[in-house]
Amino acid sequence: MSQIVVALPAYNEGSRLEALLDRIHAALTGQPYRIVAVDDGSRDATASILARRSQDLPLSVVTHSANAGLADTLRDGLQWTADHCADDDIVVTMDADDTHDPAYIAAMVARLQAGADVVIASRFQADSQVVGVPWHRQLFSWGVFVLLKLLLPIPGVRDYACGYRAMRVRVVRATLARYGADLFHLRDWGFICTAELLWKLHTVGARCAEVGFVLRYDMKESVSRMRVGRTIAGYGLLVWESWWGARPAAH
Repeated sequence: MSQIVVALPAYNEGSRLEALLDRIHAALTGQPYRIVAVDDGSRDATASILARRSQDLPLSVVTHSANAGLADTLRDGLQWTADHCADDDIVVTMDADDTHDPAYIAAMVARLQAGADVVIASRFQADSQVVGVPWHRQLFSWGVFVLLKLLLPIPGVRDYACGYRAMRVRVVRATLARYGADLFHLRDWGFICTAELLWKLHTVGARCAEVGFVLRYDMKESVSRMRVGRTIAGYGLLVWESWWGARPAAH
């Protein structure tokens, strides 16, 4: 049976982290699983919670001495899986603020078993719902969807930005092998790294699919760190570099 590894980028998420760890355990009990949390220089209780819960959960911790940003934190979680997991294992990335319900992992894994290499928990499926996100942020998300679907089309993908994904370790390993230290060329542009990763998984031939889910933004207690103007500029750079840089592998 394939192992499921849940990779959690965590920065000052102490207020909701423990509840999320319990929910992951409840969702995955009965099958081989591990959590790898990358503590990105947190200054709150995140480190102490992870240290304590590593005593009763299959939890590994990677620690950044200083805040490095989402791109480096996500890369280190993926690199951990490439270094410690088999090709047929599954890595799930999700936010550590408890806005992503681990109950959806089962449906995502089922889509992988049906032939996908990457499965996205999508805000743009018929059975999806967004709770607690201001209307202007929802409008922005729809704008990103339209822009990227038009300019960077990936079969099976509508939600380019959501970081809640399940991936076969073999396609993660192939992507890391192809891009190495340049996996996140746009690492200084914040949340753009989630879309950049998806595009680069596509370039190595990953087959993508989506499942609908309910985004519970009302569960979020930490402050959002997304800067809208900078994010828009970052998506523009992603489109430019993708057009003139890496191209998809032949399927």
